[in-house]
Amino acid sequence: MIDREVLRAEGIVRRRGETVVVREASLALRSGESAALVGASGCGKTTLLHILGLLDRPSEGRLLLEGAEPWTRSPAVRAALRLTRVGFVFQQSNLLPHLTARENVALPAWHLGGNRHQAMFLADRLLERFRLGQRARARASELSLGEAQRVAIARALVNRPALVLADEPTGSLDSDSAEAVLQALEEITREGTALLVATHDLQVAQRLQWIVRMTDGRLRTAA
Repeated sequence: MIDREVLRAEGIVRRRGETVVVREASLALRSGESAALVGASGCGKTTLLHILGLLDRPSEGRLLLEGAEPWTRSPAVRAALRLTRVGFVFQQSNLLPHLTARENVALPAWHLGGNRHQAMFLADRLLERFRLGQRARARASELSLGEAQRVAIARALVNRPALVLADEPTGSLDSDSAEAVLQALEEITREGTALLVATHDLQVAQRLQWIVRMTDGRLRTAA
């Protein structure tokens, strides 16, 4: 695993009208590093994740992804970076319910490479890795919440991103399902992926390497 800086945010500000949602937020993540972004609902965590994941443009500040500035590039380049270098896991799995687990996982790789067979092969490997091989052909609508969230993590990983952003990934799960999801997230950092998890659950936060607390849009390192 090569130790390199994956993400750097400097003085990120996000305004919505007269409201400042994110206030001069700065943080950095290196390969294999994991951090928790904690704070009460409405403090700006999701907005910051969307900026870091290239889903929302900052009003001010500078963002570097693997040394490049994506917000100075074209929309097509940013879309390619989102597909290849960033994985996103939402609180709700956001799987396509009419597709199988393997089809959901394979979609980003199929879209990237245009090779359905190779995409399905990669999906099957990831589902086996997360102990979901027997559920590969189940439709997403038939999965339990915990299974669906692990499928969502597999989907986020199928294009081997440098960075995974997870927004309350255990928020709707029971304790056993949450533990399985956390183990899956911990595993990906051991392979060199940088991980940032937004959560209001301190027990989840304490499983990660360090903690950043967000209050009214501002960040401070808590541990």
